[in-house]
Amino acid sequence: MIQNRGFQYVLYFTALVVIGSTGFYIIGGESWSIIDSIYMTIITISTVGFSEVHLLSQTGKIWTIIVIIFGVGGFASIIYELGNELIQLKNYRSRTMRNKIAKLKSHYIICGYGRMGAVIAAELHKKQIPFVIVELNETKINKIQEMNFIHIHNDATMDDTLIDAGIKNCKGIVVVLDNDQDNLFVTMSARNLNNEAYIISRCSVKETGQKLKRAGANKVVNPYTTGGHRMSELLIRPYVEDAVTIETPENTSIDYLLEEFSIDKINSIKGKTVSESNIREKYGLLVVGIIDNKGNSKLNPGPNELIESDSKIILIGSNDQLSDFKENAINDL
Repeated sequence: MIQNRGFQYVLYFTALVVIGSTGFYIIGGESWSIIDSIYMTIITISTVGFSEVHLLSQTGKIWTIIVIIFGVGGFASIIYELGNELIQLKNYRSRTMRNKIAKLKSHYIICGYGRMGAVIAAELHKKQIPFVIVELNETKINKIQEMNFIHIHNDATMDDTLIDAGIKNCKGIVVVLDNDQDNLFVTMSARNLNNEAYIISRCSVKETGQKLKRAGANKVVNPYTTGGHRMSELLIRPYVEDAVTIETPENTSIDYLLEEFSIDKINSIKGKTVSESNIREKYGLLVVGIIDNKGNSKLNPGPNELIESDSKIILIGSNDQLSDFKENAINDL
C-alpha cells in the first residue's frame, strides 16, 4: 500500500513540475528558458521565498498562484497522509510482534539492549532459544530490527510492557538496564508478575546486589567485579585457561581454575588411565577433558580413558590444588 502511495506522490510532483514549468515557459515568452521555468516552479512549490527569475506579468502572477495552490496545498496533504501511513505501519509492526510473542512459551525476556543485552541476545539466537527484547531507546530499536529479533519498543519498568513481552509464560528474565535503580524496580515487578521465572539481574554497586536478591533475583551479576576478577587471574596466571567464581549463600566466593597440561612433562601419569593416575585422590583435581595430538577433545573422560604421552589434559580445581599438582607431579621428572 505504501509503495503504491509513494508512486502516486512521485507521479503527482512530476506532473506538477512539468505542468508548472510549461506554463511559465509559455507565459514568459522568449525571456524564459526551460531551466528558468523549472527553477521558478521548484522555488514556488517549495516556498523558499526567492525572488522571481524574471518580472512576472499579470498572467504570470495568476499562474504562480495556481502553482502555489496545487503545489503547497498538495504537499501539505501528502505530508499528512505520509504521517498516517507511518503510524499505521508502526501499529502494524507492533501488532505483528505481539502476535509472535503471544505464541511463545517458556521463552526468555531480555530487559535492555546495551552491550550486555546484545551479547546475551546473540548467544540465545545462536542456540535457537526463543527470547523477547524490551528496549525503549529508538536507536537501539533500529539495531534490534536490523537483527530481526522479536522485541517490544517500550519502557521495561512498566508492568504492562512486561506483560506484553509474555512474562507470565516466560522461563527466565535477564535485567540489564543502564542503571541499578531501574534494574531493581524491574526485578521486583518481574518477580511479582511471575513467581516461577528465573531472574538474573545486573548491578554496578555491590550494595545493590543484596537489594536485588531481596527483590526476587535468583542471581546477580556485577560485570565490573567479574571482569576485574577474570583479568587479575589472567595477569597473575597467564597459563590458566579459565577461572570460575562461585558465590555461596553466605556471600563468600569460591574460586575454581581450569588449566591445561601437556602429558609429556608429567612422567608419573604417562600411559595410565584416568583412574590409575590418582589425580583426584592425590590432589583433589578433576579431569574434565583430554586432547589428543590431533586436537580432538573428549570431555568428561571415564575412569578407563587412557592418557597418552602426546596428549593434554584439562584439570579443574582450586588454586592451591593446582599449585600442589604442578609442584609435585610436573616437577617429578
